[in-house]
Parts: sequence; structure tokens; C-alpha cells
Amino acid sequence: MRQLISVLALAAALFVQDQTLALAIDMVPAGNRNAEQPQIPGASTRRTKAGKTSFDAKYEKVRDLIANDRQLTGKIKAVAGKYGITPIHMVGAIVGEHTYNVDAYDRLQSYYVKAASYTGSFRFAYDGENVADFVDRPEFAKCADKKGSYALWTCRETVWNKTFKGRTVGGTSFPNNRFSAVFFQPFYAGQTFGLGQINPLTALTLTDDVARISGYDRLDEKDAAGVYQAIMDPDISLAYMAASIRRSIDAYRKIAGVDISKNPGVTATLYNIGNPDARAAAFAARRAAGEATWPEENYYGWLINDKLAELEGLL
Repeated sequence: MRQLISVLALAAALFVQDQTLALAIDMVPAGNRNAEQPQIPGASTRRTKAGKTSFDAKYEKVRDLIANDRQLTGKIKAVAGKYGITPIHMVGAIVGEHTYNVDAYDRLQSYYVKAASYTGSFRFAYDGENVADFVDRPEFAKCADKKGSYALWTCRETVWNKTFKGRTVGGTSFPNNRFSAVFFQPFYAGQTFGLGQINPLTALTLTDDVARISGYDRLDEKDAAGVYQAIMDPDISLAYMAASIRRSIDAYRKIAGVDISKNPGVTATLYNIGNPDARAAAFAARRAAGEATWPEENYYGWLINDKLAELEGLL
């Protein structure tokens, strides 16, 4: 009997060990994988030149905003804690967006003022078709049973990429462009807004997470003005930033078996380029084929890792 018990105990221990190994997560090392900064897109360069400024000047401006505004850093820390991430990930996203996209304001209060003035009649549509009607097309039927806003809108974006992007469907020619750019950019050249530079489609995708964790109202694609008001509000924008970063970290852990939570340059990269689930799957395939070891940062994430000591000092 004792021998049987010993055998069973050994078997149980081996089973637990096998399960632990199967669930092992590799920690992505800190720092950049690229010795030099990857190429900055021409659109970012042109936008910066048009503003008669430079990337260095824009970086210093947003750095100083964070350094001089204890209210902002306090909010960043509080929101990061709710979403189980370290604040440096949010700082990295803010710095990246305001270095390579829009200039930062000098004070946090300016974002509240801008949000309050952001009124108007908005709708999400393309060629006269509201997005709510568009996603009711039969091509999107496969998404109907998806649970939660993240799964639902991720599915819809996948359908757009495979079925509509750059194609003619039902007599309508659709641009060879991102779903967010075609349907969620009604009046402005830019596609992202506010302190967190949140895309409206990103906000719709993450609205369940933010409603559950932060308690803000859920967003609806039929209420474009409500979506814009949410992403322009600095407090709500910070919640969406944190939710986006949390989703990226979880995607790479679950899909690719790597932990990116200690590398703000990688999370900043994903904040910049989006679609973390698809990118995690693509990375996992490359890694399995021996073509990649770790996720790599882009130009945007490279800056965050390069300036990491200075940025951590802001907190």
C-alpha cells in the first residue's frame, strides 16, 4: 500500500511539473532589441515639420508636462493600479503619442478645457452608411455570438480586413485602409484624440473593460458624440489607455507565452500599432519557426526604452 501511495504521489508530482512547464511564461528582457532607432514614418515627420517643431522639442514638452503636473502623475498611478500595470507603461504611451503624433498641451487642465469644447453632430459612417448598419450585414454574422466588446469588435475588424478592405462588395468600393480610418474618422485628418490619443474604434473595443474596472458608461457606436466626449476627457482617456496596455500584456502572455510587462518599449509599440491578439499570434508563429526570439520595438517604443531612466524619474 505504501509503495502504491508513493507511486501515485510521484505521478501526481510529475503531472503538476508537466503542467507548470506547459504554462511557463518567458520574460521579455528589458531594453531595445535594435541598436538604432527604427525608421520613423514619413507622415509623422511631415506632421512635425508642418508644426515648425522637432521630435526632440515635442518630447521635451510632454516630458515637462508630466514632470510638472503632480495631479497628472497621481492620476496615472491610480489608474495603473486599477488595471494591474506599472505606471511607466502609461507614461510611455503618453510620451510616444505626443512625441510622434500631436504636441502636448502645457497643462493637464488644457485637456479638460478642450474636452468641454468638443461638441457637434458626429456619426460613424462611410459613403452614407452608418457603421451600425454596416456591421449588420450578413458578412458579420459570425461575430454575433461573441461575448464582450473586445471579442465583438476584434471580430468585426477581422471581417473588414478579409472581406471589405480594398474590395467592392454589394456595389460599393471600400478603401484599402484600416476599419478605424474608414468608418471612425468623420471630420478630422487625425484618427486619435485627447491625452491618450485614443482611436474611437479602440474605445468601442475596450468599453466593457473600462466599464467593469473604472465604472464609466459603456460606449455605443450609434452615439458617436458620446464616444468622442469619452476619449477627449482626460480621466476617461487614462482608463482606456490602461485597458489597452493590459490587453496587450495579456495577449502576449496567453497567445505567445511571453511576458512583456517589464518592457515598456514593447507595450508602447503595441499601443502605437494596435491589434495585439493578431500580432501576438504572428510573433508566436515566427518564434515557433525559429525566426524570432523576442518581440521587437518599433521607432516609437524604441524611444521609450532609450529614455526609460529619465521617464521613470518622472514618477
